[in-house]
Amino acid sequence: MSFEQRRDGFTISTDPGRLDLDAIHAFLATSYWAEGIPREILERALRNSLCFGLYEGEGRQIGLARVITDGATYAYLCDVYVLPEWRGRRLGTWMMECVMAHPDLQGLRRFTLVTRDAHELYRPFGFTEIAAPGRHMEIARPGIYKSPHP
Repeated sequence: MSFEQRRDGFTISTDPGRLDLDAIHAFLATSYWAEGIPREILERALRNSLCFGLYEGEGRQIGLARVITDGATYAYLCDVYVLPEWRGRRLGTWMMECVMAHPDLQGLRRFTLVTRDAHELYRPFGFTEIAAPGRHMEIARPGIYKSPHP
């Protein structure tokens, strides 16, 4: 079941059929966190995630927030963006309000994200720096999409 909100001529929807893969790929392939991501990998990632598309009215996609979740205990927020020409209208804040209000994301034990420079967008929603970073581990492969795949 899709979640949809409208405000001031904009729409946020979780309907996967509305996602514009071309638009999303055009932005993410040049982002600092997913630079060079192959289209087929992005398509698989979107298909297996809860995606919040941001649209100008009922038309063009101008933003995205993607949540990887089991819908019960954990969620990871990623690939959040609003196209540069639409920034400064609080659309990112509205998109986060929609993410945080989604019924499948209530009562989670842990909700995480990684950001280089948008801490102030996420703080009002309860996100903070990791309290015990020594407990967290990762396998990080920065630049993985820049090199040829086997």
